[in-house]
Amino acid sequence: MQFLDTINTILTENFGELGPLFAVGFLGLLMVAVTLPSMLKKKKDPLDRIRDEAKRTYAQSGKDGSSLRTENGTDKLDKFANFLEPQDVEELQGMKLKLLQAGYKQKTAVRTFHFAQFALGLTFLTLGLLYALFIGGDDMSTRDLILAIVIPGGAGYYLPKYWIERRRQERQEEIESGFPDSLDLMLVCVEAGQALDQSIIRVAAEIRAGYPALADEFQMVANEMKAGKDRITVLRDMAERAGVPDVSSFVTVLIQSTSFGTSIADALRVYASEMRDKRVMRAEEKANVLPTKLTLGTMMFCLPPLLIILIGPSIYDIYKNLNGGG
Repeated sequence: MQFLDTINTILTENFGELGPLFAVGFLGLLMVAVTLPSMLKKKKDPLDRIRDEAKRTYAQSGKDGSSLRTENGTDKLDKFANFLEPQDVEELQGMKLKLLQAGYKQKTAVRTFHFAQFALGLTFLTLGLLYALFIGGDDMSTRDLILAIVIPGGAGYYLPKYWIERRRQERQEEIESGFPDSLDLMLVCVEAGQALDQSIIRVAAEIRAGYPALADEFQMVANEMKAGKDRITVLRDMAERAGVPDVSSFVTVLIQSTSFGTSIADALRVYASEMRDKRVMRAEEKANVLPTKLTLGTMMFCLPPLLIILIGPSIYDIYKNLNGGG
């Protein structure tokens, strides 16, 4: 803290009361100036030449080639791809998986996420700077000034990460809640004579009203199987996208059933029964936790008024007698 006080004294003596604020603003501009070259420096995509050639061909023929492909509204961020996307392959794949588990399946989801972090961080940092400049006044110390600027910027930067994590947890809870019902429906469809692919399509249509996230996963599995993708790979991708242990166990059961040639209906029957029992156990676990929560609420909201009612008159009488005796 002595170091900050020394810097504050030097800046105040040379630049006046707003010297620390000017210093923080100069550092921010310096960081932006250092970052801009790396943002604008991007390697030429080999596919851009094909796109440009296709556009010229459509322009010469009098047709609009852009109508053949819908715009996703994020093409303006392509030039900043090297800055907005992690260059490490493992980090990029991990971020894509986390966004997939949160329900964001767009190709540019990682780029949009990092742009939201950068934009919100810069916006909140600017709001903190305006607050320190116009509302904080000259009485703010250097520490309060830095905190008033840095804390909003950090909050804005981590807000998208909190949002993604929240969406991911809600989606996983929805999949975990609806998975036992979907297994029962799938078992009925398989025992009725439908193939596994057809039963997945039927289950996706039936549960969409109650569990849209799980329905989307089943629909994607059905579409990938129709496209000719290997069934085992499709099921493993589903387990990875869902991020739920129950789905991973279900995929393992189906893979083993397919590998060893056993009946899928028998495997579904056993696993659906286990999922129903597991759902009952989760409900009982929540019910067992409920008395503890009610006890805490009772102590916080019922006990203090009861003590006031019981002990309050006695305390008042003692206080009155002491004043009267004095």
